[in-house]
Amino acid sequence: MMKYILFLLTEYYYEAVDRCRGEILKRTEEGDVKVLFRKLDSERGEKLCEEMIQAGLVSPGEMLILTDDPLCLQRLLCLGYFMIAVYHENNKDQNLSAAKYAVEDIFSLEYRSYEEAFCRLAGLPWNILETERLRVRESMVSDVEDFYRIYQDPSITYYMENLFPEKESEIAYMKSYIEQIYGFYGFGLWTVILKESGEIIGRAGLSVREGYEIPELGFVIGVPFQKKGYAYEVCEAILRYAREELAFEAVQALVDEKNESSLRLLKKLGFLFDRDVIESDRHYKLFVKNCKK
Repeated sequence: MMKYILFLLTEYYYEAVDRCRGEILKRTEEGDVKVLFRKLDSERGEKLCEEMIQAGLVSPGEMLILTDDPLCLQRLLCLGYFMIAVYHENNKDQNLSAAKYAVEDIFSLEYRSYEEAFCRLAGLPWNILETERLRVRESMVSDVEDFYRIYQDPSITYYMENLFPEKESEIAYMKSYIEQIYGFYGFGLWTVILKESGEIIGRAGLSVREGYEIPELGFVIGVPFQKKGYAYEVCEAILRYAREELAFEAVQALVDEKNESSLRLLKKLGFLFDRDVIESDRHYKLFVKNCKK
């Protein structure tokens, strides 16, 4: 869990940031996360972090550090800190490429940007959204066991692809999916969790199907949790997220013409039939939802 955001900056940029400290704090402070500003002189950055650890204030895995100094960046990366490089007009010729993430305008960043960067660097899932009864987050390797529980009912895979027969293959696929899909697109198929119990009840999200330009809505809810309105609740929230957070203009959905429950759900969500398509020798009906409406 992120407990601190530390701006560890050289004198030039520290002065610029310090003048806007109030605005930055307004945008970044949330919950129990503390935002700190320190002027960097020589090796003071490394010593500062060591002092904080010795005082029991923080561990390397609880802090996100932003710095504009290459030497400081390298040293703190070696100590296991999660780092973001800061570029400005005075250091554009310096090498800060060791950082996985870099920014040029920290004055406009919101808290969520720091949180998402921290989660990526720490290997933690992004929390995507919440509804009245459900929580949606990125999937983790540990979710695979629950997916097999959900997919074991034959009715789940009647209209969609099954998981790999070998659990090791599904785990390998999930690791690749987290790195390549979440890491590249910033969205994908997510895990749906029941708030009340914390139980994983399904998957839902947005994906990019090869050969199509419009992102696609996908969803599956475990049989014991069907006919309770969960599918509509989570899909409606995802469509709102697609419009408000991802700025998608439209979302599509492919449904087998015999899948009556999914057809009814798409109609309720406001999807309109577009055309018939064939994928992997199976006939589907393609529906499109205008996110602007």
